[in-house]
Amino acid sequence: MTLTIGVDVGGTKVAGGVVDEHGTVLASNRRDTPAEDPAGTRDTIVEVAAELAQEFPQATAIGIGAAAWIDAPGATVLFAPNLAWRDEPLRDYVAKAVGLPTVLENDANVAAWAEFRFGVARHADDSMVMITVGTGIGGGIVLNGNLWRGANGIAGELGHIQSVPDGHPCGCGRLGCLEQYASGNALVRFARAGARQEPERASRLLELAGGDPLAISGRQITEAARAGDGVARDAFAQIGYWLGVAMADLAQALDPQILVVGGGVVDAGELLMTPTRTTYRDQLEQRGRFPVADVVAAETGNTAGVVGAADLARRI
Repeated sequence: MTLTIGVDVGGTKVAGGVVDEHGTVLASNRRDTPAEDPAGTRDTIVEVAAELAQEFPQATAIGIGAAAWIDAPGATVLFAPNLAWRDEPLRDYVAKAVGLPTVLENDANVAAWAEFRFGVARHADDSMVMITVGTGIGGGIVLNGNLWRGANGIAGELGHIQSVPDGHPCGCGRLGCLEQYASGNALVRFARAGARQEPERASRLLELAGGDPLAISGRQITEAARAGDGVARDAFAQIGYWLGVAMADLAQALDPQILVVGGGVVDAGELLMTPTRTTYRDQLEQRGRFPVADVVAAETGNTAGVVGAADLARRI
């Protein structure tokens, strides 16, 4: 059985795993990410991968998923918003240091690939689009059974599709990006505004936040919404609406077999998925008899980055 190593690199942790050809993680490890130190982050990745390679000498390759823009050849980190990398030749450095062929890919892409190969989209054989809803919004596109990276390696930045002309400013420099309306940050912004405007409908939410709307967090919004808090549930309805609109646009543009919602916010379950699916169906109501993809929640969870990266490494 072929074994490969996957490494998931984020702003707070570097997680590694040895993965078999069925997507099963056989062993794992992790280190804190020294995010302000590019060389330190690079060497932490090497440490994580080398430790697993020593434990499993039969491992044949390494896959790295990084929260960053990766160049077209898949060799260099062009830019990482939450890490200090700029034009970092990461792939070849890790390959040389550990002594194994290495693949470098965007973290949302590897998560999407994990979902296509082993998760909720595993029965699809042609196409899938996944939007990851976390602090921000990411995405991954599979077309004709292959990860679609685009001409310059940065396809799938679905969080920066414009939702509202002249809307909220986004960190990418545009106005009104989907990330500003359907992300974890947007959820918090909607809930805080609602708690200020209608405190009587936010009693549970304000109780959890110590009475301060500015102290409201994503975790508190989920807890309050599950307890029936009106403002918290409205906040999920708002991000679900914008997510459903975006999913409808993607269905029209790409006609995939399946549309997947992943990322940390999907842990809220139907609080997010019900308004997303409702809006998606409403937006496409006029398509009539034409089939459209189902919108489903991701299944692979926290292992997606490691599993997807390892499986891409298997394809070297």
